[in-house]
Amino acid sequence: MADEAELDLNLLLTLGALLEDRNLTRAGERIGLSQPAMSAALARLRRHFGDDLLEREGRGYRLTVLGEQLLPTVREALRQLETTMQRSPRFDPAESDREFSIAASDYAVSILADPLLRLVKAAAPRIRLHLHSLPPDVSTSGQALAMNDLLIGPVGFDFPGRRRELFRDRFVCVVDPRTADVSVADGSLSLADLARLPHAAPTFAPGTHTPVERVLDELGVTPRVAVTVFGWLSLPFVLAGTGMVALMPERMAKLAIRSTRLAILEPPFGLVELVEAAYWHPSRTDDPAVRWLLGTLQEAAGELLPLFAASR
Repeated sequence: MADEAELDLNLLLTLGALLEDRNLTRAGERIGLSQPAMSAALARLRRHFGDDLLEREGRGYRLTVLGEQLLPTVREALRQLETTMQRSPRFDPAESDREFSIAASDYAVSILADPLLRLVKAAAPRIRLHLHSLPPDVSTSGQALAMNDLLIGPVGFDFPGRRRELFRDRFVCVVDPRTADVSVADGSLSLADLARLPHAAPTFAPGTHTPVERVLDELGVTPRVAVTVFGWLSLPFVLAGTGMVALMPERMAKLAIRSTRLAILEPPFGLVELVEAAYWHPSRTDDPAVRWLLGTLQEAAGELLPLFAASR
């Protein structure tokens, strides 16, 4: 690899355009450089990395293995550069066109998206939100925290960074009352029911256990899992027409019964909560834009509280 002193920010922009477009002419048009200038820049980059980065494939180019590996890192470096250049001591949401990156669970997005988007549209119509999934290694790697303005996920799973609680939910039992072999007349299930009925259960990263799984283990109940799905979002939809039961957050269950004929029943183990929080890298603590986003998330979560209180 060549001496890093020969690299500059302009070359990083060039690298990003080349990896994205895989074409010297289009990449040059994107960043305002001629084809000879792009060819010279590509030659410098090849010397630096000791790799072709782009190689011929028919009439076009394809990325080399190293080029493919560099692409997500370069994208994030350019996003961070843009964010850094946009940062200032003041932040006016009404005038800003900043893009925020938020990694969140499917559950958090489902619950918070409606109030969050309404609040953002009213206060900051030009701001863009990029919402995407939490990576599987979020608990063991700081990369997601560095690459995103905020993470939204559960407390108690060793997520890195600083955090602020957003909202709480509780676990309930969900069944299809037409097909489940259980009486729903009293609106609750027993521990014996949970031990007897087949379960539909969520899966997450390897080694991850939900609060309700830990409680059942303490009570000596081993669920008979018949179906697993990734995350909470699709869990209620595999119950329809079956005899299975699912233990899931009440907010998600209430969303599901709007479009499915499921019943929400009280659990036999009392209050077991799922606490969702926003996490951020310490370097973003003093960024006024991130502070505004965090405050807006808290306001959106606050709109959920009356609904939750009414369900108790």
